Amino acid sequence: MTGPERPSGDRFPAERRGERPGGPGRGERPAGDRRGDRPAGGGRWGARAGGERRDGGRRPARPAVDLPRQVAYEAVAAVHRDDAYANLVLPSLLRDTGLTGRDAAFATELTYGTLRHLGTLDAILTDAAGRDVQRIDPPVRDALRLGAYQLLHTRVPAHAAVSSTVDLVRAVGPGATGFANAVLREVAGRDADAWVAKLAPPMETDPIGHLALAYSHPQWIVRAFAEALGGDLGETARLLIEDNERPPVHLCARPGLADPVALADEVGGAPGAFSPYAVYLSGGAPGDLPALAEGRAHVQDEGSQLVANALAVAPLDGPDGRWLDLCAGPGGKSGLLGALAAQRDARLTAVEVSEHRARLVAQATRGLPVTVLNTDGRTVGADPKLPEAHFDRVLVDAPCTGLGSLRRRPESRWRREPSDLPPLTRLQRELLAAALRAVRPGGLVAYVTCSPHTVETHVTVTEAARRSGVPVDFVDARPLLPAGMPGLGDGPTVQLWPHRHGTDAMFLAVLRRT
Repeated sequence: MTGPERPSGDRFPAERRGERPGGPGRGERPAGDRRGDRPAGGGRWGARAGGERRDGGRRPARPAVDLPRQVAYEAVAAVHRDDAYANLVLPSLLRDTGLTGRDAAFATELTYGTLRHLGTLDAILTDAAGRDVQRIDPPVRDALRLGAYQLLHTRVPAHAAVSSTVDLVRAVGPGATGFANAVLREVAGRDADAWVAKLAPPMETDPIGHLALAYSHPQWIVRAFAEALGGDLGETARLLIEDNERPPVHLCARPGLADPVALADEVGGAPGAFSPYAVYLSGGAPGDLPALAEGRAHVQDEGSQLVANALAVAPLDGPDGRWLDLCAGPGGKSGLLGALAAQRDARLTAVEVSEHRARLVAQATRGLPVTVLNTDGRTVGADPKLPEAHFDRVLVDAPCTGLGSLRRRPESRWRREPSDLPPLTRLQRELLAAALRAVRPGGLVAYVTCSPHTVETHVTVTEAARRSGVPVDFVDARPLLPAGMPGLGDGPTVQLWPHRHGTDAMFLAVLRRT
């Protein structure tokens, strides 16, 4: 999908190719490029002193790298250097630098846009540089990615994108400024569509390869999406496009504690389209909202709200006071289920194997009728606190590849591999089997994943049900979602989609133990 690699001497002399002799390899930190290693007085980001001219005068100082681009670079570099997550590292950088308003929005756009379009940007930079992008020194490589993103996907004027990126390269890889200038001018010679036309394989002969390069997803993920969508390549393209859009922030107004219409007015948002508890936030930092600090609401994708609520509203005969969340961390679904349980005189047991995430669940459910257990959910029957045939409603929000939330975690698409699937699907089957042991006869189990991959959805749930030794029937999940919700398929399971429903790609299967 990338252009052929040219001999290293064809376009740039060795000292201008962005490769430092003996320098760090891919993913290694160059000396002085660790967070906290910057010298006092601004370090590499500080204003640059002017040099002395032959006539004794002073050359004017070059401007420092502007702060939004500096923050975006630090965030992208942390993702690639330290395996950081952008949604964790970027807010910290914004706080530390005091960026707000339009500057913060620009830094955020550069960070997430570059990470979403990374595959396509790398193919373009490989062609423009005449060598594999992985051979470029890591700091220079990340700077070029930010520059190429500005050139191809923003309204930043080309001259400003080039000059600001060269300034950035001067700060992080001073010997590569000429190389960076030449590569970016080559990138600027075509728009994004023209680059795709040049580099992507033809749609007619290699549709998966074409979509992967055109919409910046690994080929194996594109193939998995297409399979889950019944082979519809047009709809697959719409999904990939949606994955590359900035997702809205969804709040969950906790039932009994907040009214969604009143909350929407309070935060300047709008009630959600489907979940009775959803509020769409128009902008700003949700962590600063009083409703979150007071426990009246929490941040949660509308799709996650819908699948948790589906378990709570499913018709059930007999007792209904003992609920179980078998994989509770970090606590969003437990928070919603706990609030619903409080209204119905029920109690939720929330299980989380990770100690850190168990603490997050306890924080998320403070004041609600929730008991948090820091243990492995697969110990049902062996742990006296998790007896068999005891619970009325059980949620299995299983660990998965997270392919359904790539728009929120864009770096995940480049970190996940097909080899991740076997251990994950084995764990999913074991957790679902444990849930079927934990639920009483007549009780309900909801199996949920934030992935549309058929191996993690239909294959896992049918295999686990078959092997569990517990008799179960599938419950049609479609009536458990809001009436008139489009695109729910033929049942009995439900797959939500970003491009159809505006939610993460959540999968839901509901089983009744007979």
